Amino acid sequence: MTLLILGLLIFLGAHSVRIVAEPWRAAQIARIGPTSWKGLYALASAVGLALIVWGYGLAHGHPAALWTPPIWARHLADLLTALAFVLIAAAYIPSNHFKAVVGHPMLLGVQFWAVAHLLANGTLAAFVLFGAFLAWAVTDFASSRRRDRLAGTQYPAGTFTRDAVAVMVGLATWALFAFLLHGWLIGVRPFG
Repeated sequence: MTLLILGLLIFLGAHSVRIVAEPWRAAQIARIGPTSWKGLYALASAVGLALIVWGYGLAHGHPAALWTPPIWARHLADLLTALAFVLIAAAYIPSNHFKAVVGHPMLLGVQFWAVAHLLANGTLAAFVLFGAFLAWAVTDFASSRRRDRLAGTQYPAGTFTRDAVAVMVGLATWALFAFLLHGWLIGVRPFG
């Protein structure tokens, strides 16, 4: 569990600098340049992610059960993760209604993803992992929306064509992950 927590601190810590230390972040970017900042950010993210995967794998091998998820939780998790993948796709597809309305669909997608996995898993390691991501995504979403309001940020109006692209890309990616990659990479088959 120590490696999992350390990985979460590094990964989510790197992703939280803008939330808790925006002036410091701006000063560092000005001092070392945006390319060096992005390199350090990517390095910290990669190290944190590797520790999360390693730590969760170790903890998953010796699960400490907190609760037994009900059968319906798996079905709801499937629906929530599909929605999460659509929102995450919408973050990268310009001029869609998801981004126009929500502003930060990836952060909302991470929230749906985390809730889905909290519902479907009842172990301590899952609670720590997905609970940490949920807390971070809720905090970052609120912080990002506040920054948008203060800056007067307006996102371009969406089109239904771009919405359809976001939905198709999101659902196709979700299906690929749910039916093939999740079992291969994570060792758990959501549909089998």
